[in-house]
Amino acid sequence: MTSQSLLIGVSGCLRAVSDWPFHMAGDKYLRAVVEGTGGQPVIVPALGDATDWSGLLARLDGLMLTGSPSNVEPRHYDGPPSRADVPHDPARDATTLPLIRAAAQTGVPILAICRGIQEMNVAFGGSLHQHLAEVPGRMDHRRDPKAPRAVQYGPRHRVRFSAGGLLEQLAGTPEAMVNSLHGQGLDRIGAALAVEAVADDGTIEAVRVQDAAAFALGVQWHVEWELRQNPLSAAIFAAIAAAARQRAQGRAEAPATADAMPRRDPRHASAT
Repeated sequence: MTSQSLLIGVSGCLRAVSDWPFHMAGDKYLRAVVEGTGGQPVIVPALGDATDWSGLLARLDGLMLTGSPSNVEPRHYDGPPSRADVPHDPARDATTLPLIRAAAQTGVPILAICRGIQEMNVAFGGSLHQHLAEVPGRMDHRRDPKAPRAVQYGPRHRVRFSAGGLLEQLAGTPEAMVNSLHGQGLDRIGAALAVEAVADDGTIEAVRVQDAAAFALGVQWHVEWELRQNPLSAAIFAAIAAAARQRAQGRAEAPATADAMPRRDPRHASAT
């Protein structure tokens, strides 16, 4: 099974273009799949319950949850209503939240980026800070929309990795500078998740799913941006690529027949 045959699902957003709904994903995420894994990206449309969960996951070697201008609707984590100017994508929520839980249980490797890590946290029972910059003691992690894109996506602040954790192993160092830019952030951590990285202001910047059947990592920063120029980003993509190849090989030898949807709700799993 060669890396070129890997099929990586990429979460799609439902956006209006000329008053028509389109399912779309950012070019930088799709290209990062090709550059970082050697596989081929396929956009997972935001169809919610119309999605054939088991059929989809049976064909995927990996799954990427992308960043997006929209935010997870707070009803999914019992949060207060959003302010009027906060964008949402309920169709994406209805697709990604169950998809993350099913993928983690059935052994589909996951890389969740920016909005993706927030979805991962909510999917496993966690909650979000809706306006992180207004939380006492936290820095403003938002981007400057007037700055050049290279500045927006340049290194912003340091994160410290959990000792002995996955990211410390991949980085080979206890800390790194990251290009983290986001308005919302993780608050209560889902019971099934383990913290992998924390910023100096206490903001949790990376988590992994502890009992996932394969690689399942969420990062708040943008590892998809110019990943070849960043050793940590390249290492993260190499890790999911290795996990995807292992899954592809396993499926080739013994195709899965089990239903891909979880038999229990992992949000109620105990942390270990």
